[in-house]
Amino acid sequence: MDERLVKRLLASMKCAKCNKHYEPGHINALGHQDNIWFFSVYCTTCQTQGLVAALVKDGKTAELITDLSKTELSKFGINSKITSDDILDMHSFLKDFDGDFEHLFLKDEPKK
Repeated sequence: MDERLVKRLLASMKCAKCNKHYEPGHINALGHQDNIWFFSVYCTTCQTQGLVAALVKDGKTAELITDLSKTELSKFGINSKITSDDILDMHSFLKDFDGDFEHLFLKDEPKK
């Protein structure tokens, strides 16, 4: 794949810190091995530097592999939004949570 095209694709990415798009002039290809490309990126808005490893394949859509049901996937998928109720529910949960994940996960399993 052409480096210019990959850089253009990366320009659609947003900075993890300030959520602004990277400018094409601040995306530098470090190299690639087969389909794996490495880039250094610099955000001019917040001056954050980063390293991006991108797996780029021509003409193929990645297969989604998940153990979520269709209902769970639609509820927790990438396009779902966190609501204020979600935040309040998490706050209530964490307020009383003692940090015992083993107990938390085992309480929902069927007893043998």
